[in-house]
Amino acid sequence: MASFKGEYDHSIDSKGRVSFPARLRKYLPPQSQDSFTILKGLNPCLLLYPAESWIVVEQRLSGMNEFQREKRTVLRNFLRSAEDLTLDKNNRLAIPPKLMEWANITNKVIFIGMGKSIELWSPEQLEKADQELSPDAYQEMFENVMGDGFTQ
Repeated sequence: MASFKGEYDHSIDSKGRVSFPARLRKYLPPQSQDSFTILKGLNPCLLLYPAESWIVVEQRLSGMNEFQREKRTVLRNFLRSAEDLTLDKNNRLAIPPKLMEWANITNKVIFIGMGKSIELWSPEQLEKADQELSPDAYQEMFENVMGDGFTQ
């Protein structure tokens, strides 16, 4: 299973293509064969899953009862923007224009490794999100999430 980490800034060409960071590429599982699924994130960013990780997400989603309104709405709004991508021979991704527009990504993008997935942020949106999170709020959030049962 992939274990993406780190932050990488890249430029986007006029056709919406961006080089996939080499340091992230080394974590791509061979089963993914340079294939990804990209979709809107829960923040104003894009989510990028290698094929192997996306299969796990799809399995979890397929267990949801689409006859329950809340679950159906989550499924619809999560999956409606999903698109499959493959790295080209130059290890570039062509980000779909409507997703770039939604995430306010123009000529630069920041890749952030999130373990099993990768977030793609516009520099401005990431800066705004960072400014909205105070160090104290982050510490409290971290303690709430990792405090119980976390050992080194």
